[in-house]
Amino acid sequence: MATKREYYEILGVSKSASDTEIKSAYRKLARLHHPDIDKSAGAAEKFKEISEAYQVLSDSQKKKAYDQFGHAAFGGGSPGGGGNPFGGFRNYSYSGGQNSRVEFDMGGFADPFDLFEQIFGMSGSGGQNPFQSYQRAPVYQMEVSFDEVVNGASKKVEFQDQTGKKKTMNIKVPPGVDDGTRIRFEEMEIVFRVSRHPHFLREEADIFSDVILTVPQLVLGDIIEADTVWGKVKLKIPEGTEPGSLVRIKDKGLPKLRGGGSSRFAGEAGKGDHYVRIKLEIPKKLSPEERNLYLKLSELKTPKRNWF
Repeated sequence: MATKREYYEILGVSKSASDTEIKSAYRKLARLHHPDIDKSAGAAEKFKEISEAYQVLSDSQKKKAYDQFGHAAFGGGSPGGGGNPFGGFRNYSYSGGQNSRVEFDMGGFADPFDLFEQIFGMSGSGGQNPFQSYQRAPVYQMEVSFDEVVNGASKKVEFQDQTGKKKTMNIKVPPGVDDGTRIRFEEMEIVFRVSRHPHFLREEADIFSDVILTVPQLVLGDIIEADTVWGKVKLKIPEGTEPGSLVRIKDKGLPKLRGGGSSRFAGEAGKGDHYVRIKLEIPKKLSPEERNLYLKLSELKTPKRNWF
């Protein structure tokens, strides 16, 4: 019998991870391996495993029991098994796509559907099992530029409703959407495809860029202009900065998207930061004057050797 994997290992977090870190790790993995997105073999089971791990680690009482007793706290590693002090896992099912049905263990959530609605934009009918009653809306991909993500945008989309009738809808692209972000808009779901920026590297709401400086600038310090998604800003390079260092520009990253899975929840929740990575420019050719200066500097920095 295969050994059950540790929940922390499944989510890729440490035991000291905060609630925010655990939730962030879950959201990334859930989006990546959702059965409607991940069509590889075993994707449904992987998604179920991720959900189970989050259900335990996101609940302070269950997490405490798990940290103390491991999987035995939930009936010897079998969700819903005998001896589970939390009453076992309740089973829900979700039908998505043609001939596909996925079972989920949703123990510990008073209303597990609330979590899935925020992540995937699902909605159900009151009082019924949300995953069984859920009717899929048409899913469309929308191309947006990196610049449109900064301030948001309004785009027109044509689609066919459930009756086959052609419709046109104005879609408000929330600031901060990422590549693969999925949001429900009334009769449809939109998966956003965000183009890359030629100079900026994005990691969620944080932005990274490089700046090339000279030896004197790093040794003596300097004030330079750095490009951000919000325009140019003055940036102080401290004296003695090491090549490879990251200099942080607070709140100059992309807007953080709140909610995620539904237009009802989507909204700005602060901004990320911009990190400037310092690179060193080594001159390939020196003028006679520059060479003499470097030689003098070398003599000052190199102690004289006593051979006798």
